[in-house]
Amino acid sequence: MYNANKPDASELPSTGKLLKSTGIAVVIASALLVTVVLPAEYGVDPTRIGSMLGLTEMGRIKMQLAAEAEAEEAGVQPAPVAPAVVAAAPATGVASETAPGVRTDETVLTLAPDQGAEIKLVMDEGARVAFTWTSSGGAVNFDTHADRPGTPYHGYGKGTEQRVEGELVAAFTGSHGWFWRNRTGEPVTITLRTEGAYSEVKRVV
Repeated sequence: MYNANKPDASELPSTGKLLKSTGIAVVIASALLVTVVLPAEYGVDPTRIGSMLGLTEMGRIKMQLAAEAEAEEAGVQPAPVAPAVVAAAPATGVASETAPGVRTDETVLTLAPDQGAEIKLVMDEGARVAFTWTSSGGAVNFDTHADRPGTPYHGYGKGTEQRVEGELVAAFTGSHGWFWRNRTGEPVTITLRTEGAYSEVKRVV
C-alpha cells in the first residue's frame, strides 16, 4: 500500500545526532544511578547527594530489612556477634557535672506489630556508652550498628532478644545505635537507657 506520509531522507536524524542523543541518555542514566538509585536502594552514596536528600538512610534500612526477611524465611536466627560491644554493667554514680562530656538519657519507643525504629547516638571515635534496652512485650529483632559519611553500615551485633545490656565502643566518629523490629504480633514498648560520652540522641526512623 502506498504511504503518502513517508518522510524524506533529509528529514531523518543523522547518525551523529542519534549517537549524541544516545550518549546524553547514557550520561543522565549514569548520574541518576549514582545519585538516586544506589543510595535509595542499597545505601551506597559515593557522591553524598543521597545523604543530603535523605535517600541513603532509606536504602540502608531497606538492606537491613531484606537481610532480616531472608533470615526469617530461612528459619535461622542471626547469632549475636559483637566485636565492639563489650558486656558490662552500666556505669553508676557518674553525673555530668563531675564528668564533663558524660550524659545520661532514657528513650522510650512504642512499636506496633512489624514496625521498626532506629535510635542513634552521635559519638567520637573511641567513646564509650553503657546501655540497657528492654522490650515490654517479648523478644524483638535488633541490629546494633554505626554509620558515617563514606561508611553506610558498620555492624556491631544483631539477634532477637527481650533485654540487652552492655557497653558500646565507637569504632569511628559518627552515628552509633540500634535498630529494632517488632515481630511479636502485639505492640511493644522499648526503653533504652544510655550513659556515656555522646553529644546527641536522634531518632532516625
